[in-house]
Amino acid sequence: MLYYIFRWLDQFGISGSHLWGYISFRAIVAMILALVISSWFGERFIKYLKSKQITETQRDASIDPFGVKKIGVPSMGGIIIIVALLVPVLLLGRLRNIYLILMIITTIWLGFLGGMDDFIKIFRHDKEGLKGKYKIIGQLTIGLIVGIVLWASPDVKANLNLETVQQNGKEVVVQHKEQAEKTLKTTIPFVKNHNLDYSEIMSFCGKHKTAAGWILFVIMTIFVVTAVSNGANLNDGMDGMAAGNSAIIGVALGILAYVSSHIQYAAYLNIMYIPGSEELVVFFMAFIGALIGFLWYNAYPAQVFMGDTGTLR
Repeated sequence: MLYYIFRWLDQFGISGSHLWGYISFRAIVAMILALVISSWFGERFIKYLKSKQITETQRDASIDPFGVKKIGVPSMGGIIIIVALLVPVLLLGRLRNIYLILMIITTIWLGFLGGMDDFIKIFRHDKEGLKGKYKIIGQLTIGLIVGIVLWASPDVKANLNLETVQQNGKEVVVQHKEQAEKTLKTTIPFVKNHNLDYSEIMSFCGKHKTAAGWILFVIMTIFVVTAVSNGANLNDGMDGMAAGNSAIIGVALGILAYVSSHIQYAAYLNIMYIPGSEELVVFFMAFIGALIGFLWYNAYPAQVFMGDTGTLR
């Protein structure tokens, strides 16, 4: 939102407005804003949860190496993370960017799914929460939506990396195709000179290998979304574990998003250049800021749990 406002003001020569066009500036501001919101909102939200007795009623102390019983600690703290994440993203991101739109929708979708699980556990006193089959259905559905959008959207394109060899000194220079195109190839991190091509995997389908490749791509997207969501949920247990690990993962993903969106860095690392993916840097920086602020209350001894509202998202 602010991005479009300041880009409009930049047309009138207002000093400082051009800064909002830089991804680095918006990403840093997003992280700081998310940290402030998470810290400020977290304290007040925890007090609200305690006043409404929205707390853990039963917890297996055997999963805590300190043997601390977690009865009476507020749950549903994942709402703190989601609010602190979405507010900076909505303010500072380019909301027409397809990658950012998908991340926002996925966050809200999985956050709602986890919230339903916490609601059943706390207010209906059912420790099992939302039935596993409904969780899986919800995760598979959002994975399917993400996969189909990536398949169908004309904005999801990449400039393939091509390797050329100069004559002088046999120096290898990596270049990219001039035009971005729809592609079934994906870069495998840390593997040099190799892009995974889904259509080649499905080459046994003959003339239908491209269509089969896209089907495989959507299936893999569903698998990744479901696996990551459940993986974060399984990672929860010790105070600060899920939030701390997620922040580290957010740093790695933010770096990958940045270098993929920068044509010079993409050439240096011999990976595909993906126009538009820089907006994911804003998302992940806000994600990191929200988690660091939340860790202040979630580190041992935890004052609040993120619950499935946070871990499933």
